Amino acid sequence: MAMADSNSVSHSGNALNLESVRDSLIRQEDTIVFSLIERARYPVNSRLYNQTLGLVPGFSRSLVHFIVKETEAIQAKAGRYENPEENPFFPNGLPPSVVPTHKYPQVLHPAAASININEHIWDMYFNQLLPLFVAEGDDGNYASTAASDLNCLQALSRRIHYGKYVAEVKFREAPQDYEPLIRAKDRDALMNLLTFKNVEEMVKKRVAKKATVFGQEVTLGNNSSGNYKIDPLIVSHLYAEWVMPLTKLVEVEYLLRRLD
Repeated sequence: MAMADSNSVSHSGNALNLESVRDSLIRQEDTIVFSLIERARYPVNSRLYNQTLGLVPGFSRSLVHFIVKETEAIQAKAGRYENPEENPFFPNGLPPSVVPTHKYPQVLHPAAASININEHIWDMYFNQLLPLFVAEGDDGNYASTAASDLNCLQALSRRIHYGKYVAEVKFREAPQDYEPLIRAKDRDALMNLLTFKNVEEMVKKRVAKKATVFGQEVTLGNNSSGNYKIDPLIVSHLYAEWVMPLTKLVEVEYLLRRLD
């Protein structure tokens, strides 16, 4: 499962600044692309997501719900969710960590802990994104498929919730621009202030390029086969339609609590 990368603010203890945040976001693109490539190895395996089959005795939801919930419980015991960059999909009833945990620097406003949009990410991933890049069929590899799904979910969640750090560094750089809008609770104006179309276009092109490079079929000849493990346009679409808009939603929610 993807954990904190070496460029993350909480992992390295680096001072929070725009460069450290940007470096982490770029590095997280790699994790997302690789996790999508891995998931594309398996067909859709739709029985994994069917809540009416009763594949797990005594558990009323789908098999993927069961696997994610149980995996998060184990990871919680190992201290994963002590890291403020990590947000569980099933936070209720998680067991406490049983191992000594790292003292993560407290760079965010305490209200950051109350922001978790994983329900939106779950719905987006399974109902909108997954059908775009996996093949039809059922190969029976449900546990491996669910593990790949969880890698994708955690990578996307971490990237999107990193909007808390983006918002914090932007607020620190120009509090005079943000404070009046926060006090007025002007969501639309905050969203406009956080939006940089030229940067977003650059990100879309970069992730498509990464999907092209990471996902090409490697041959010993000089020519690429032109076949990709995941369509680069789908990765660009993922960022344009979901990753960047949801990140900005997290940024706005964080800023609205920043003066509490």
